[in-house]
Amino acid sequence: DPDGIQLGNTLTEDKFSEDKFSYVIANPPYGEPWKNEQKYVENEHKALGFKGRFGAGTPTVSDGSLLFLQHMISKLDEKGRCAVVLNGSPLTNGDAGSGESNIRKWILERDLLVAIIALPTDMFYNTNIKTYIWILDNSKEERRKGKVQFIDASEQFFKLKKSLGNKRKDINDEHIEWAKNLYNEFDKADEEFSKIVTNEELMYRK
Repeated sequence: DPDGIQLGNTLTEDKFSEDKFSYVIANPPYGEPWKNEQKYVENEHKALGFKGRFGAGTPTVSDGSLLFLQHMISKLDEKGRCAVVLNGSPLTNGDAGSGESNIRKWILERDLLVAIIALPTDMFYNTNIKTYIWILDNSKEERRKGKVQFIDASEQFFKLKKSLGNKRKDINDEHIEWAKNLYNEFDKADEEFSKIVTNEELMYRK
């Protein structure tokens, strides 16, 4: 319902504080500092813990991507699923014990992370960086429990005849079907482009 669209600052104004959703799809800002929101976010984290949106902790103030990810997770109902487009920073930022590392650890301990899909570069108008789709699920199917699938779809694209800003590539139904098939095949998928690791393995990697 378009009337449900609420304008505001997601980090400081939770316009859906009482709502849960079966599906969440998001493309939050990449690598955006959250210094202006820091006081509010840290107060919510300390005051509400896991009853709020940021119970797992806060990342460095230079990149709020993992705050948006926690916000999306907080909106899922018991069987809710989530797909979020992020850059590479949330995968690698922060050493062990850092805010970023603790947030990733919390996601893995809850067994929320289903898959991460690497997209082609040059897909967006205002940036040519590598991007990834994180897929999360509050009720993983049995064969996926305790595991995470990584899919490399970075070579699935066609080149545009004319660039649109930094956007030089796009994907079509054939490319989407290719990635979807790897996802559905899961542990039977071609290991060149699809790899399965356990949650524990990921927790001990930087």
